[in-house]
Amino acid sequence: MSITHLPQSGSISLSAAMPVAQPLGTPHAATRVHAVERPDGVETGVWECSPGRWRRQIMQAEFCHFIQGRCRFIPDAGEAIDIAAGDAVYFPANSRGVWEVTETVRKSYVLLP
Repeated sequence: MSITHLPQSGSISLSAAMPVAQPLGTPHAATRVHAVERPDGVETGVWECSPGRWRRQIMQAEFCHFIQGRCRFIPDAGEAIDIAAGDAVYFPANSRGVWEVTETVRKSYVLLP
């Protein structure tokens, strides 16, 4: 077993900003990430996104804890979920919907194979 440790996840260095793949209007959101891919297929890291609206692109199951910001996730089937710093969310595999980021968000996350 190996342990993944992400110290100071609120201030950890992230990659250069990349635009989201499926924007829905303007502003066009951009993401930054610090990802650790483990040999067991689990990915964990810190992800940040600027304001904007787009379709969810990750189809693996995901658990995440929001460190900063505000956003909303609108599932294709279900009620909208308002999310703020301090909230934790679990997305089952194949959760589809639209992200609406109103204030830059940063989250720590775990993607399950």
